[in-house]
Amino acid sequence: MRRANGTGNIYKMKGGKRRKPWRVRVTVGWELNPKTGRCKQNLKTLGYYASRAEAEAALVAYQECPYDLNTKDITFKELYEQWTEDYFKKLTSISSERTITSAYRYCSGLYNMKMRDIRIYHLQECMDKGYIIPDRGKEKGQKRYASACTKGRIKSMFNLMFDWAYAREIVDRNYARAFELDKETKIKQVREKRKNTIFSNEEIDLLWKNVDKIAVSMVGCNTTTNTKENKKNTKLTIMTTLFPYYDFARAVIGDVKDIDLELQVMYGGMKTDAGKDRCVPIHPLIQPLIEKRYAEAKELGSNYLFNDINGQQGIYMTYDKYRGRFNKVVERLQMDHHPHETRHTFITKAKRVRMEEYILKRIVGHAINDNTEKTYTHREIEELKAEMRKIED
Repeated sequence: MRRANGTGNIYKMKGGKRRKPWRVRVTVGWELNPKTGRCKQNLKTLGYYASRAEAEAALVAYQECPYDLNTKDITFKELYEQWTEDYFKKLTSISSERTITSAYRYCSGLYNMKMRDIRIYHLQECMDKGYIIPDRGKEKGQKRYASACTKGRIKSMFNLMFDWAYAREIVDRNYARAFELDKETKIKQVREKRKNTIFSNEEIDLLWKNVDKIAVSMVGCNTTTNTKENKKNTKLTIMTTLFPYYDFARAVIGDVKDIDLELQVMYGGMKTDAGKDRCVPIHPLIQPLIEKRYAEAKELGSNYLFNDINGQQGIYMTYDKYRGRFNKVVERLQMDHHPHETRHTFITKAKRVRMEEYILKRIVGHAINDNTEKTYTHREIEELKAEMRKIED
């Protein structure tokens, strides 16, 4: 029986022995011929089938619930772009977004593969053999393979991407959820997470001895006389002397309106519910440095404590810029640390002086099992400051 116009067609292809000779095409639009005034169907192949009955069933199923046929050929890269456009809107922190983009960089081997062709072994091979080539630092120009922790982040990204694709019928199976990280990788993850090394007292003394070189004023930074020594020092333009006391990687994007110099506290934090909107006392040792940065931000008309006046895309100091300058500082001073170790240093110092555990959790943003409101009375702020002052060096 002939089908009505616009309902698609089924026919058997000629020539040779075909495993699936029955072709189904569906109408995806109409095109007007300006000369004849007639409309012509734009047909797109739905699929190939072993029998006419299978072809009929596929066409009926499509007509009952039509879907975008273009998604059949969507690549991993195209899906990532669509998914992140949707997913990033739901994130509450830049660091979470950065975790995804960093993991994606290791997946270049999948970029041009069609999602419907990707299987478990493709995902596993990407995690095992995927690499990036840094354009700076000690590994510049060399292949850097994913660490155990990075593999975990890549796997989490795969899970989320395939969840999104499966919900939209782009894939018919969630292969990312069909396997787990191997035992060896999980063991390595635990070891890597234990690698954090705190700053020693000698290293902190070295930072203070170089405070004038490291905490170069951002106002007029890199505009001094063009001497060899100035060039060397201005590369260290970051508030590095602060980091034994706070995890200042979190404060880089801090808004100056959240700094209360009179009360000697700052508000902020991100990532977890416990970490957000917390009150952090400003340690007396770094109060002058905070005041200096605050004044410079006001002079620049900036809303942020840290600024980069020579930035090509604005003076805003992003976390990536911060991290890059952090790395230059520790390398210049012959240390081996990463930004998150500033947080571990502070926590370790606090525990050594027996800071009250509840206060410490509130300062660093660890979860507390009670119904404490996120408001701070004057008395509570004074308690936080008193505990902070227990750290004397």
